[in-house]
Amino acid sequence: MNVITRFAPSPTGYLHAGNYRTALFAYIFSHQNKGSFILRIEDTDKDRSKKEYEDNIIDSLNWLGLKYDKMERQSDRADIHAKYIQKLIDSGHAYISNEIERQKINDAKLGESTDGESSKNIKKASRDTVIRFKNPNKKVVFEDLIRGHIEFDTTELDDFVIARSLNEPVFHLAVVIDDAEEGITHIIRGEDHISNTPRHILLYEALGFVVPQYAHIPLLLSTDRSKLSKRKGALPITEYRQRGFMPEAVINYLSLLGWHPSDEREILSLEDIIKDFSLERVQKSGAIFDEEKLLWFNRGYIAKLTDDQFSSQAQTFIPEWLHTHSDQFKKLIPLLREKIGTFGDIQKLFDANGELAFINTIYNYDSSMLLWKKNPDPIIAKKHLEESYKTLNEKAESEFTPDIIKQALWPYAETNGKGDVLWPLRIAITGQERSPDPFTSISLIGKEKTLQRIDTAIKKLS
Repeated sequence: MNVITRFAPSPTGYLHAGNYRTALFAYIFSHQNKGSFILRIEDTDKDRSKKEYEDNIIDSLNWLGLKYDKMERQSDRADIHAKYIQKLIDSGHAYISNEIERQKINDAKLGESTDGESSKNIKKASRDTVIRFKNPNKKVVFEDLIRGHIEFDTTELDDFVIARSLNEPVFHLAVVIDDAEEGITHIIRGEDHISNTPRHILLYEALGFVVPQYAHIPLLLSTDRSKLSKRKGALPITEYRQRGFMPEAVINYLSLLGWHPSDEREILSLEDIIKDFSLERVQKSGAIFDEEKLLWFNRGYIAKLTDDQFSSQAQTFIPEWLHTHSDQFKKLIPLLREKIGTFGDIQKLFDANGELAFINTIYNYDSSMLLWKKNPDPIIAKKHLEESYKTLNEKAESEFTPDIIKQALWPYAETNGKGDVLWPLRIAITGQERSPDPFTSISLIGKEKTLQRIDTAIKKLS
């Protein structure tokens, strides 16, 4: 069998992680079976569908690396839908329903009067006529690839609406026609669609189509175990890109929400996932989307980057005055790796009050900040700064590395008290209580700025 799966989102809003986890599973299954993966934009809701949302869907899939073999828009298939609507009417499987009369009959069955509540109900009909499927009222049985044997009594569905007019199919009919015409063999979608499946199977049978195989995956849940949704603060997937997450980390994490590999591995490339994926190992219960866990994955992927790869990823997040190819940035890479969870965190480090803002900013700190809390004596602080100045002034610019600076200052600090010596030096260099160690800070700003800032601090204490 030539496996064909699809991702069929509606461009009526920005999609979140739950939507793209569905796309990911469909993509993985098709590639594992050397099949095809189709993107179908279900844009027949003309009032709510917008081009910006469609563009965002395409952009998100490209960023995640989920390349589709073909893309279609449901709105381009109106003539095909109309042909099948007419076919269902001609075959007696569907009929044009007078909704006003239908409501009168239903009201009468409920024993309602013809002039009280009934008249209110008549006004509720949004259209005078719609097209309804003639329900055979039978049991529908199918084997879900994740949930096993599922049985429905379709009697309770009544004669359900399949089109608003000959040219306006509703979701249930349009999706069946499109899936059949595109040769979709496996429909992988969220478990919230299970209740739609009996309607779809009835329509498949009435149209003479081959019923595809279904796999309903568990929903993603928020940390409070409610359904993940835009109302619950679920972010568009492109926002994770804007915050500096790596797509490989997002893919890795999403794949493990509701599925697990055959061993205990957690860090998996997309190729690894495709090789090991199995619908049999997809769980039935909901999976919790936890951004802290996603951050853990992202840190792991950042740690694996070479310095050149790190520089490339960081390019759009660093301040304008700092260039990723500069010696100064190269010195920063080990420190940044240690401090960031996403590349967007780099921006926070260089913000006005960020830990690394001192590199390009001179702070007007109060002289009292230079005093070590255990020995707040300005004379002692001044003396230690003067000794530090003297030691550093003897070093060449090329020697301003963290290791060499530490070797030069450490013996004096050990002899005279590490806090007494290094605290005023830290404040002199960075102007902040929260900053990298003074050896790293000194190496980042270089000899000239270091001596200038120590001299300023000495004058503050005079």
